[in-house]
Amino acid sequence: MVAVAPAPATPEIQALRALYQINMNITFLNHGSFGATPRSVFEVYQAWQRELEREPVAFVQRRQEKLLDAARSQIATWLNVGSRDFSFVVNATSGLNVIARSLLLKPGDEILTTDLEYGALDFTWDHLCRKAGANYIHQPIPLPVTKKESVVNALWEGVTERTRAIFLSHITSATALILPVEEICARARAEGILTIIDGAHAPGQLDLDLTALGADIYAGNSHKWLCTPKGTAFLYVRPDQQDWVESLTISWGWRPGHTFVSRNQKQGTRDVSGFLAVPRAIEFQREHDWAAVRARCFAMLSRLRRELHDRWGTVPLSPDSPDWYRQLATITLPASAPDDLQERLFMTHAIEAPVRGHVDQRFVRVSVQG
Repeated sequence: MVAVAPAPATPEIQALRALYQINMNITFLNHGSFGATPRSVFEVYQAWQRELEREPVAFVQRRQEKLLDAARSQIATWLNVGSRDFSFVVNATSGLNVIARSLLLKPGDEILTTDLEYGALDFTWDHLCRKAGANYIHQPIPLPVTKKESVVNALWEGVTERTRAIFLSHITSATALILPVEEICARARAEGILTIIDGAHAPGQLDLDLTALGADIYAGNSHKWLCTPKGTAFLYVRPDQQDWVESLTISWGWRPGHTFVSRNQKQGTRDVSGFLAVPRAIEFQREHDWAAVRARCFAMLSRLRRELHDRWGTVPLSPDSPDWYRQLATITLPASAPDDLQERLFMTHAIEAPVRGHVDQRFVRVSVQG
């Protein structure tokens, strides 16, 4: 396997690199697992930690909820939703566990998903469906994909009168494909089916307008592409679905008059500094014209993807279009690729990139961040 020569870093890229703390001796192509936090965002995060330590009781008991409310208000504008319609959670998986555990499934109910989903959430739904006597249905999505309507139609072949909810990823973890979530949500709403979206990879990588997207429930990570401190994510629930949504911990947020936000935000003693740093991360990307940064990243990734597929004679999973991927893409490996490729990339070449598989295909998943 022959490497593609990287494009030389421009002064603009070098300047942006200097704003991050990441080890520059490593070619870090795995923001899809954990993003790197800019220094200015990390400093805000640490400043809130110091504020907490100066007077813990005053911070937690008198200030914390108002600070979280203020941060949610700023983020709500970015997501185009009401500030009472989402709560901070530590990661998308935790947020979706709130939903899966709150949804009262009956024997025979079906949760419909694709065969492209994130393993941790497959474990969640499979476990809870088994306990309830319900069924977790994996509908195959033929690869490669070419048209959005084909994906929608393939999924809809799994819809029955027992379908209680559709659960799927906005951007899949293993294949990095952007699924046609808006079209699926619209069709599901017309048929009275609940939609639950795993948006782990979307915030910061896509322009995320949750109102326009139309999902009933959406969980997204901030610590991947928005580059916030680790353990920062959100759970959005449409107002008409909030009454039945509980929380993983029953605590002070369950006092009389409790709401979806209070149940999930008031979770006892914890460090909320990362949540309070999220507005600074949004501001950081605005300051650095992140729309242009993302466009540059897509162009770089498109070039790499095209050259490697041509060189290896392998078939891409989707057309070379931002409709299907942005800053995260999989590149299909040849059959000759070694089993320990991921380890070799890191140990021999200091390249951090995961190797994934689906059915009988293997891919290297490449993340390109600013």
